[in-house]
Amino acid sequence: MDGILDQWHRERPDLDVSAIGVFGRMARLSRAQRLASEARLARLGINSVDFDVLATLRRSGAPYALTPSELAGAVMITSGGMTGRIDRLADAGLVVREQDTRDRRSVTVRLTDAGFATIEEALLLHLAAEDELLAPLTATERTRLAALLRKLLTARG
Repeated sequence: MDGILDQWHRERPDLDVSAIGVFGRMARLSRAQRLASEARLARLGINSVDFDVLATLRRSGAPYALTPSELAGAVMITSGGMTGRIDRLADAGLVVREQDTRDRRSVTVRLTDAGFATIEEALLLHLAAEDELLAPLTATERTRLAALLRKLLTARG
């Protein structure tokens, strides 16, 4: 990134290109995080999208069940994409579809015991990958960085 910024400063000294440094570094860090996490999750036979679905169910609390639309909204994928993901996780025995007891027209997706055990292990692997990437930062720097990123994201509305 420094080389890219140096080139822009040389070629266009009239422009403030600092945003390229910020977003370029964020993109590279995001890619590094995704690759590190995917490599660890692969040991469990899941990928990052599977992780997101399982983690969403896990953090929803007992009985670890949500509707497909609630899952799609939380994971930010289309309902069509969610259907395929649920099918894959159900085939792997990590989730089950059940009739909603409150509305028989509706279905909920619930973690199985195997799904619960998988997300518990996956969470530790995922967090270890992220901690490795953040290792150069102190706890105070991590907190500051998180606050700055929150500020940027909340300013978007």
